[in-house]
Amino acid sequence: MPAIQIQKVMHDSKMATFIKTVLDNMPSGWLSITTHRLDIYDEPRAKIQFLEGFEALYQANTPDEALLDQLPTAYDYIRLGHPLSCILEWTIAKANRLHANQVISFSSETMPILAILRTNHLANKASKLFYYGELPASFDADTIRSVYGYQFELEQVTDNTTLAHLNSPTVDCSRIIIMPEADYLNLDLVQQVDFYVTTQSSLGSVLLVNGDQNKSYISDIQHVRRRETIAMTPANCLVALQQIAQSTEARQPVDPTAHKSFVQEQINSITGTTTHPIIGSSGLSVQYAIMMGLVEDALVNYPGKEIKFVVPPNCYGGTNDQARRVAACLNNVEIVDLPVDGDNDMVQSVEQVLETIAKADAIPYIIAEIPTNPRVEVPDLEKLKAALGKPRQTLGGADAIAPVFILDQTFCPNVLFLGEGKMLSTVKTISYASGSKFPSGGLCTAGYCVSNTMASSMMDAIARHLTLCDNEATALQYEILANQLPSMNQRIADAYRNTRVFVNHINAVLPSAKINFVSEELAAEGFTPSVFSLDLPTTGNTAEEREMFKRALNHKLINMMIKAIPQESKYCVSYGQLKGCYWTIPATSTQGTTKEDDKDYIARVALSANMDIALHKKVFSDFVKSM
Repeated sequence: MPAIQIQKVMHDSKMATFIKTVLDNMPSGWLSITTHRLDIYDEPRAKIQFLEGFEALYQANTPDEALLDQLPTAYDYIRLGHPLSCILEWTIAKANRLHANQVISFSSETMPILAILRTNHLANKASKLFYYGELPASFDADTIRSVYGYQFELEQVTDNTTLAHLNSPTVDCSRIIIMPEADYLNLDLVQQVDFYVTTQSSLGSVLLVNGDQNKSYISDIQHVRRRETIAMTPANCLVALQQIAQSTEARQPVDPTAHKSFVQEQINSITGTTTHPIIGSSGLSVQYAIMMGLVEDALVNYPGKEIKFVVPPNCYGGTNDQARRVAACLNNVEIVDLPVDGDNDMVQSVEQVLETIAKADAIPYIIAEIPTNPRVEVPDLEKLKAALGKPRQTLGGADAIAPVFILDQTFCPNVLFLGEGKMLSTVKTISYASGSKFPSGGLCTAGYCVSNTMASSMMDAIARHLTLCDNEATALQYEILANQLPSMNQRIADAYRNTRVFVNHINAVLPSAKINFVSEELAAEGFTPSVFSLDLPTTGNTAEEREMFKRALNHKLINMMIKAIPQESKYCVSYGQLKGCYWTIPATSTQGTTKEDDKDYIARVALSANMDIALHKKVFSDFVKSM
């Protein structure tokens, strides 16, 4: 089927005019920020609540900027979705007479296909992929079958009559049609096709879930977008909407290679490494490539061995959830808990876990954050290196497989762990960071990973899986990183200074509070995060009463800060932002999928280099007086 360009004029002129007016009046934050306000966000109604308000504006034909700015938060992170992705999906759904939740946009061309295959794999249901022209260039059918375990049939088709003459829908097989450059406003949906995937060059893809019998897939597909990839980016959604509305302002495609070499050089310089950096569309996109790349490496080099991903049970929810999702799909992969916070010592936990895995003659891959989140703890690194590098034996007396340490250093991307002679240079280590934090200053989601020399042989497999998932950073993300990375280390230093001043002030005016932050000694060694967690003092006759009092006090503090300093303080989950101060409660945001017993109901505070620290100190003092 020949490529079809998106229609320049919609059939519904009212909608086209409305969309154009929305784009002319949209709040600037719809394009420029990666995280949104939690105080106007209801997670169970993500996207729905935003679109209800948007639909009301459409019916009243009142798309002015003030009203658009008052709409509820669509998603807490833009990698999950955002106002422009919601509007694009709503517009496509309207044109195809679907509900808005049946349309899901992706930055990747292959991940919507993998999302359907994953659901069918777990349900032991067959999948058949029909495609026009060529499959997406990144779609590697053999690897998807052999490493991911997904089974499917492929059939090339040439015109729509092939689809119309398929047998009736069956519960035993999903039929997926892949349509390059299709006009997603006029797809002429037929009941014999369950899913339509329209790939849009340089923008991503749009998935349409067809038929009531397939609505049960929606939440699973959304979860893949949440954990293993990202939504179509705001900039690319804007281009798609401008094309739909026949706007003359449509942005021309950016050369994806223009900034890539510079970004890679900057990452090597910042991390003190020489291996080829890998840059993905988000931190979790990179983590997924790491996990699947290591799975493939294990299948090639240690066939038949069990794979153990060792993960702290209370770490960032995305890391925790994604690891368990990978294990759920593969019979030879298991998750092992690594207690690291509070009364648990990371080094002791590593020792115990690696001894157990060694005896089982399995492959140990350890994922850990340093400093930990949300308790901001740093283990004894000499002892950690010794524990990771210690030779071990299987029960049969053979040499055990050495671990690979997968280090999430998002909180301290400036610390040199991996270079020759550095702390983890003698242990197979892969380091990665979320680019939505300090690398981009909160302007995009792109993440990256590097390795030390000992783990360099694994980087090719990781790169292959990033490509297979079509999860490489976008051209605009490369451009943003190129602009922001050169100033990153200075911003880290300046933000740390503000954080130390604020922490010292809290200690002075509320000494009964427990603050989790790095010591002056650790800071002198280079650990200078600008985030800390705060356990407020509590009261009550029972443990439950004390916990409820503390949780209420958390909210009182956060509400007071964002009300008193709305131009800077924000109830949000980000970190490393260019300006202001962000507050959150990890148990209700970043630890959203963590088991309840492992959640931390404490306040987490992230400061930037550019903020009114004196005003924040004053408001906190006022809070203490009000307690």
